[in-house]
Amino acid sequence: MLETEKGSTAAINPFEVALKQLDEAAKLIKLDKGLQEVLANPKRVLTVSLPIRMDNGETQVFTGFRSQHNDARGPYKGGIRYHPQVTIEEVKALSMWMTWKCAIADIPYGGGKGGVICNPKEMSEGELERLTRRYAYAIADIIGPHTDIPAPDVYTGGKEMAWIMDTYSALKGNYVQPEIITGKPIPIGGSLGRNEATGRGLAFTVREAAKKLKVDMKNTTMAVEGFGNAGQFASQFVENQGAKLIAASDSRGGIYNKNGIDVAELRKHKEKTGSVVGFSGANSISNEELLETECTILIPAALENQITAKNASRIKAKIVAEAANGPTTPEADEVLHNNKILVIPDILANGGGVTVSYFEWLQNLRRDYWTEEEVNERLDRNITKAFLDVYHTSEKYGIDMRKASTVLAVNRVVEAIKIRGLWP
Repeated sequence: MLETEKGSTAAINPFEVALKQLDEAAKLIKLDKGLQEVLANPKRVLTVSLPIRMDNGETQVFTGFRSQHNDARGPYKGGIRYHPQVTIEEVKALSMWMTWKCAIADIPYGGGKGGVICNPKEMSEGELERLTRRYAYAIADIIGPHTDIPAPDVYTGGKEMAWIMDTYSALKGNYVQPEIITGKPIPIGGSLGRNEATGRGLAFTVREAAKKLKVDMKNTTMAVEGFGNAGQFASQFVENQGAKLIAASDSRGGIYNKNGIDVAELRKHKEKTGSVVGFSGANSISNEELLETECTILIPAALENQITAKNASRIKAKIVAEAANGPTTPEADEVLHNNKILVIPDILANGGGVTVSYFEWLQNLRRDYWTEEEVNERLDRNITKAFLDVYHTSEKYGIDMRKASTVLAVNRVVEAIKIRGLWP
């Protein structure tokens, strides 16, 4: 899945949101103002102009960005998104959130993020390849296997990563350098287990949350909002732990069956029809009803801002595990925390993707590839530790899991900055 953090809406400046979250964490840990200022500013933000020859023979100029937030703990890491509404503020915010995400997962990376303002749905494959290679050429001097390792994000995937790897390899020595980028297809150095990593990692955090709440997974029910890639894998792995899926939705509608829905059968139905709607034996429900369904585990895996001040008081789940980016508003967070609902925040819950990206990079550097079982075992250890670290931080400071995630991350990054010192 994507290496991405919270999305943004037109009304909200995401970088201001990121700065507010940093400020809250800084107050809790009594962070030195100067160090807070260091963390509030990306180390480097590059804006590039990308002239492309379109299929009709005309030249069109696109704008791209790469934000490198902080590398105190290691090289920058973060996806590249193609979207008509990409902004420099969004890319800066996302790079900051990636710094925190990598620190929470305790992998030796800092945060980066890239974006190109374009609409890939209106471009041919040839135009996309020329755009991708031009972007790779434009940022080639600031990325590298030991400096900044990009990855897929919104509307990019293995195909684009392969083009970037090929372009970079040709520019920098003319030999294959798979370690420059992650999220690649398996034949050119991708990692086994990468596609399922976000959902699998989320399931591990749900298992640990259930232990903390003394909930028996074999007697649990779950509702999944957004039965896409992350939602499908998350529900499959949580079902494997004993939970029963009773509600699911996608962009076309929702379904409900209190007696349970077989995840594998629902995946087949969706593959065949393009939606969960019309699944045999289930009743239709709206997305709003799904969120308020009586269940043990709620997995928002669709869009941002789904749980808000308006509906938070009607959420009945004991655990909310965020597969999507930013599905819960700050106001809703407070309500859920007061109602003793354990929220596993996106920055922790969907950290499986970047963790397996790290594993892919290690395999590329060594040219030594692991079995899927090895990848999954390492992911389990890593995500379980990350959950427990955040949970203990939330207990220590008496704060919700989202604030605890940022506090833990900021503490780790600050420690690295202090140890390394300022030079020159």
